[in-house]
Amino acid sequence: MDGRVDPARIAREAKALCDPDVCCFQEVAVDYPDLGVDHDQPALLGALFPGYSAHFAAAVDTHDGKGGRKRFGNLLLSRLPVRQVFRHSLPWPAQAGVPSMPRVALEAVIDAPWGPVGVSTTHLEYYSDAQRAAQVARLCELKAEAVAHSGSPSAGKDRDSGPFTPYPRPASSILTGDFNMQAEDPLVAKLLGQWQDAWRIANPREPQPATFGLYDKAFASEPYCCDFVLVSADLAPRIASVRVDRETRASDHQPVIVEFRR
Repeated sequence: MDGRVDPARIAREAKALCDPDVCCFQEVAVDYPDLGVDHDQPALLGALFPGYSAHFAAAVDTHDGKGGRKRFGNLLLSRLPVRQVFRHSLPWPAQAGVPSMPRVALEAVIDAPWGPVGVSTTHLEYYSDAQRAAQVARLCELKAEAVAHSGSPSAGKDRDSGPFTPYPRPASSILTGDFNMQAEDPLVAKLLGQWQDAWRIANPREPQPATFGLYDKAFASEPYCCDFVLVSADLAPRIASVRVDRETRASDHQPVIVEFRR
């Protein structure tokens, strides 16, 4: 929140919050001078987490006007084995007069101690309700797609190698990110028709604390919660704890830390 871009400091802060198996970051950039970034943040953060694999999905990928490219998106780091990675472009319906940008959901199929799980991180549209609604609908479709794949038979012997090699696509899933909407939004209810809220499972008697606007009033006159961790129903019994760190000023959003029982 002091305006200084420093991936090494972000890495130190993330490690101090907990000992994470998986980190999900939003608003990660590569050579984006408009944002004060003249470096490759996914590469730097990956190097700062030795023993982790780094997976990046650019939602915005444009020419920088100087022969190079600038990229902006989401990053997932995992020290657990990652079987597959999917980069899902989310809908971006045209809406005249409303600022917006392309959005993406980054999904990694991770070998958790109890079995494979699809972990997705995303960052939904801030300004447009219509675009955000389309993006929520697509996230629900992607969950249905994963469930369908989890029950589909393997490929035939003549198509079981190279890109056709069948890999398990689990129905078990975790969806997290900056959803840019409050818990009372009907679109959150739509997501909760497919997933369960990890916070409500771990802390059923209290609302999730604000995750946005605590230290930056540019986009929020009052703090509110818009960062959630959602889990498929089979993972609900594995939720050990969920907390929001309200002290760190490493971002304009507060981190959500979830611990699962092994």
